[in-house]
Amino acid sequence: MQESALHNTPIEPDYESMPSTSPLYHQLIAGAFAGIMEHSVMFPIDALKTRIQSAHTNSISNNLVAQITKISSAEGTLALWKGVQSVILGAGPAHAVYFGTYEFCKSQLVKDSDIALHQPLKIAFSGAMATITSDALMNPFDTIKQRMQLNTQSKVWPIAKSIYQKEGLSAFYTSYPTTIAMNIPFTALNFVIYESSTSILNPSGTYNPFLHCICGGLSGTVSAAITTPLDVIKTTLQVRGSNTVELDVFKQADTFGKAAKAILKIHGWKGFLKGLKPRIVATMPATAISWTAYECAKHFLLSSMYNVPV
Repeated sequence: MQESALHNTPIEPDYESMPSTSPLYHQLIAGAFAGIMEHSVMFPIDALKTRIQSAHTNSISNNLVAQITKISSAEGTLALWKGVQSVILGAGPAHAVYFGTYEFCKSQLVKDSDIALHQPLKIAFSGAMATITSDALMNPFDTIKQRMQLNTQSKVWPIAKSIYQKEGLSAFYTSYPTTIAMNIPFTALNFVIYESSTSILNPSGTYNPFLHCICGGLSGTVSAAITTPLDVIKTTLQVRGSNTVELDVFKQADTFGKAAKAILKIHGWKGFLKGLKPRIVATMPATAISWTAYECAKHFLLSSMYNVPV
């Protein structure tokens, strides 16, 4: 336990960043916990977003409650949970790498003497590095998830085998460049807005679940809205081999440019905003849950490390 030389009282760790003495597994555990919580809780809304973005007509209403009710009635209550297995399999390891990379880069760029200063560019760069590494691990699982959300098949491995046999190994990474192009600005904004808002609302850096939740929701909302057009293109690339895709222009969209041209041709400029509402509805609480879960895990792990009562 660390103690103050003057008052002989325990010094509580700064929960806003992992200290250099914190073992790597603390970061990985906290990140994995945050990732699983984020992706699983809001999964049905994400599934609805996928259906809206991949639909080639405007037959799907933007009324989320009505659509959820309709799908549940027609296909069963678990219809919008198809693909959650793939997300859980990938989200834990991917988010462990995600937050681990972020904390490592941040610790290298932001020195202890500057920890109290606002460092948006360094935070953004750390976030960009985090998403590049974690998406390399998560992208195949995300592709499988998108296919499962549109098909009747509800098992991970048969879908993965089908993609591999019909489209090859590269199919799992067709959307990776687009995912990176979307997630770098998303993650940079997410981390910068979160760190900025917490520095304003929680300058002492103490553990405060309510403020972590508010700041996480704010960062997710802004980031999701700005990057929706790239998310539509990513979805188009990931589902192009699905049996539900009927138009040749979408089946042949195997690059960023082809996907963008197909969306523009069929749906016009408004097509790039398809799924905006469910994306925000899913991302706002998801990022709030992710940051709250991450800070919660850090709180308990660091409290145990420093023997500070929780």
